[in-house]
Amino acid sequence: MTVLIIEDEIHAARRLESLIRELWPDVIIEGFVDAVKSAVKWLNNHPTPDLIFMDIQLGDGLSFEIFEMTDVKSPVIFTTAYDEYALKAFKVNSIDYILKPVDKDELHAALKKFNTLTQERSAPVQDLTESIGKVMQLLSRKYKERFVVKVGEHLRTIEVKDIEYFFSADKAAFCHTKDGRNHVLDFTMDQLVDLVDPSVFFRINRKYLVSSAAITDIISYTNSRLKLVLPGLKDEDCVVARERVQDFRKWLDR
Repeated sequence: MTVLIIEDEIHAARRLESLIRELWPDVIIEGFVDAVKSAVKWLNNHPTPDLIFMDIQLGDGLSFEIFEMTDVKSPVIFTTAYDEYALKAFKVNSIDYILKPVDKDELHAALKKFNTLTQERSAPVQDLTESIGKVMQLLSRKYKERFVVKVGEHLRTIEVKDIEYFFSADKAAFCHTKDGRNHVLDFTMDQLVDLVDPSVFFRINRKYLVSSAAITDIISYTNSRLKLVLPGLKDEDCVVARERVQDFRKWLDR
């Protein structure tokens, strides 16, 4: 089995190599490349590897550009620090991903998936290209930078960078800003999740969408949940839902 590693952090590349060899002793590491251009050059001048491990953000651009510049015939496992919303896009087809720092158990699961897909021959290049296109759209999208709110008879704009969290109350959605004020918004909580940058804001439950910068304390709570302390808030509902705790931890530790 042959593998190509595309990764611009030498320590990350070496650690990944070590873990792969531990789980897959007979593997042949064909090469290491650290940039989009060098990856394209390598792929154009070497036999197709059985599998490629690919970081998303390289020194000279996003690794998805490689697919636009050459015909990538190998299955790909992405190693990435991107959040859950980008990662979901990978799940539509045969591409797998591993969050950094690479965990041995997650790597093992990804390799098992690769073996299964290889045996079933269920990873066509067309599906790979479609999946990459969806991820490119997601990663290149622009998130909302400001909201227009009504204050009395006046309209004013609020910069997203000044918002500490969003919350729902009385069938409406509000934002809480750094100056301690709450403003009603013309959006639902579900809409807000798609409008703001998921690397900055995380929806801990149906009621709250919080900024990492606004969290002043995290307290262990009942039923393996986590309670957050936020500015100007004493709500017992500010708790990370049990089913979201694992994703919340990954989001904090990206």
